[in-house]
Amino acid sequence: ITVSEYDDLRRDVSAMYNKVTLGQLQKITPHLRWKWLLDQIFQEDFSEDEEVVLLATDYMRQVSQLIRSTPHRILHNYLVWRVVVVLSEHLSPPFREALHELAREMEGSDKPQELARVCLGQANRHFGMALGALFVHEHFSAASKAKVQQLVEDIKYILGQRLEELDWMDAQTKAAARAKLQYMMVMVGYPDFLLKPEAVDKEYEFEVHEKTYFKNILNSIRFSIQLSVKKIRQEVDKSTWLLPPQALNAYYLPNKNQMVFPAGILQPTLYDPDFPQSLNYGGIGTIIGHELTHGYDDWGGQYDRSGNLLHWWTEASYSRFLHKAECIVRLYDNFTVYNQRVNGKHTLGENIADMGGLKLAYYAYQKWVREHGPEHPLHRLKYTHNQLFFIAFAQNWCIKRRSQSIYLQVLTDKHAPEHYRVLGSVSQFEEFGRAFHCPRDSPMNPVHKCSVW
Repeated sequence: ITVSEYDDLRRDVSAMYNKVTLGQLQKITPHLRWKWLLDQIFQEDFSEDEEVVLLATDYMRQVSQLIRSTPHRILHNYLVWRVVVVLSEHLSPPFREALHELAREMEGSDKPQELARVCLGQANRHFGMALGALFVHEHFSAASKAKVQQLVEDIKYILGQRLEELDWMDAQTKAAARAKLQYMMVMVGYPDFLLKPEAVDKEYEFEVHEKTYFKNILNSIRFSIQLSVKKIRQEVDKSTWLLPPQALNAYYLPNKNQMVFPAGILQPTLYDPDFPQSLNYGGIGTIIGHELTHGYDDWGGQYDRSGNLLHWWTEASYSRFLHKAECIVRLYDNFTVYNQRVNGKHTLGENIADMGGLKLAYYAYQKWVREHGPEHPLHRLKYTHNQLFFIAFAQNWCIKRRSQSIYLQVLTDKHAPEHYRVLGSVSQFEEFGRAFHCPRDSPMNPVHKCSVW
């Protein structure tokens, strides 16, 4: 049962994770009818001894009290309002215009999306894998998939080396860290079933009618919920993809110890099989390294090789890890946007992954150069390939955003603003200062640097 909690508290998964019985949950939150609710959703007769996972116990206790003290009419209105908010983008113009007004105030959006983009977005959301099958057929070859898989293995090899070289991690913890790396599942490009039309059809076994758009949306949502309900008591399927292949994203799941790199992110400017390797390692390579490092940040490091929530560190190694991580917290705490400080603790996991990913990809590129020889200089460019590596990394985070959107990001996002993701990472890496000849003790090459991985 997932609920909201203060973000700095949510970083400690073991403190948030509480396994209780339905009977115990009912005592913690006496004004919520949990057994009745779960019986209705899953069409089962649950026992009071049924175990569930409760996150943020204190928060749920307060929710129960709030429900008890709130008039029924207000509760009913709130529930109706929540349904309308979720579905308002699919309703008539007055509802969509109200949504746009909210987005304009919060993010600075100056005009609504064109209808064609809205339709494409909804098709992508509700038929993502079907569109993905078309995408990979046109834009991602089996040869590209094999090359990216090799790139992942090259960067994993460097992480294995780095683990051996760490002076702050003891032998017992290193052994557990190596095991986690060995068991890490990597999924690249697309799921294999996408190449079989009949298998794709099974992903969308609900009715679609050409003239009933809103009903189609409801059918899709209902079908998705039904699939989720059927998963109760089933073994976790670690081959499931959370994103379709065309997604311009990548992710690491600590509870599966799994990395996923959809075909959508394996495109120029992040990756191209014909690019110089300096650009590929600086582009997609740093993102691969980023996701790898997530397995060992303040969040992912709480899960073991099988994705179980298990403290596999010795106390001495974990204490030294936290000490090194605190340096990164202080570094990002000193960054400000529109007089608002970046929250170094809230963004810690992403910052650790950015820094670690940059190093892993750079050292993997240097290994490639040693094995294949230096790359030829690019004509009419004054940059070396080592410099191009860092330029490609910075290009990953080149973005145009309105001031309202950046300010909202600083307040709510677990990622630091993009330019600080670049400056924070490269300024703490000795090889960047060497590549660009930054003077010692300059802003981009400080004497004292933060380093975890």
